[in-house]
Parts: sequence; structure tokens; C-alpha cells
Amino acid sequence: GRFNRRPRRDQNNNDDRGPELFEKVIYINRSSKVVKGGRRFNFSALVVVGNREGKVGLGFGKAGEVASAIKKGSDNARAEMVSVSLRNDTIPHEVRSIYDGANILLKPACPGTGVIAGKVVRSVLDAAGVSNVLSKSLGSKNAANVAKATLQALRQLQLKKDIYAKRGMEVRTPAAPEAATAEKTEAVN
Repeated sequence: GRFNRRPRRDQNNNDDRGPELFEKVIYINRSSKVVKGGRRFNFSALVVVGNREGKVGLGFGKAGEVASAIKKGSDNARAEMVSVSLRNDTIPHEVRSIYDGANILLKPACPGTGVIAGKVVRSVLDAAGVSNVLSKSLGSKNAANVAKATLQALRQLQLKKDIYAKRGMEVRTPAAPEAATAEKTEAVN
């Protein structure tokens, strides 16, 4: 009867699979195989996982049931997580990435702009923790390739200090205006 059901799984428990992460299913695809007795269905799921603080992963799972496919995709995404360079809540510079036919352009945006992006690109950026960005998806609209192109674009991002460090240079900041005028007045006297 209805009282013999298993208790509901706690939504915040997250299956005891590590720290609390943002998880979103980008798409689910059903494929079928014709056999003697009829059709056999198989499901595939593309899942994005991130901590919303600069770490994001993308995973693909296949199984005979939707829930199993999503779980496999989630596990794959957790295993493939990468770190992304962010400046405040946007990206440090403009970046363009091409994966197969998908072509993604991401531009940094001012605070308050929000995430201006399509559904797939928005999911990946939300998981990474980007909250102000402009994007344009050019070329193929295939969800898997758009997601992979977005992740590839995020991997290309570098902070100014990291570039300088690789070159063995110091990041120089301009002097404060008061200090510069004080130096000029001393030089005149």
C-alpha cells in the first residue's frame, strides 16, 4: 500500500557524493534499438556540475533508465572538474572558442548586467560562478558541442597576474594621483 513506500531522499543530502555542488541536466536524449520483441530504449544525459566559485565540470552518461544516465553523467562531471579564472563575478577578458561546429564568444560585463546567454551556455556559466557576462553562440546549436565549447572557452581564461607570473614579471600598478602630484611639486621646488 501507500504506507509501505521508501522514505523520500533528502534533496540537500546529495547522495553522499562529496561537497555540495550545483548540478544541472542540460539535456536528455532517448535512443531506440529495434529488436525481435519491439523497441529497446536507451537514455543519455549531459550534466554540468560546479561549485559556483570557479570550478566546473561537464559529464555525459548513458544507461537504460533516465535516473541512472543522469547519475552517471553527474559522476563523470565531478571527475572532470576544472578550475576557471574569474575576476570578481565576471570573466577577465573576451574569449572565443570553437568545438566541432559550435562557436562561442564570451565577453566580460559590468556588475548588474547578468548572464546574457542561451540555455546551455547559461547552465555552464552558472555552475562556474559567473554572474555578469555577455555571450553569443555562433554556428551549430547542438547542445553537447555548445556546452563543450563554453567549457573550453572558460579554460582559456587567464588573469593578468598569472600571465605576468609565467613571464617572470611583476604586475605594476599606476601610482596614486596624490603621490604623483606630490612628486611633481617636490621636483619643481
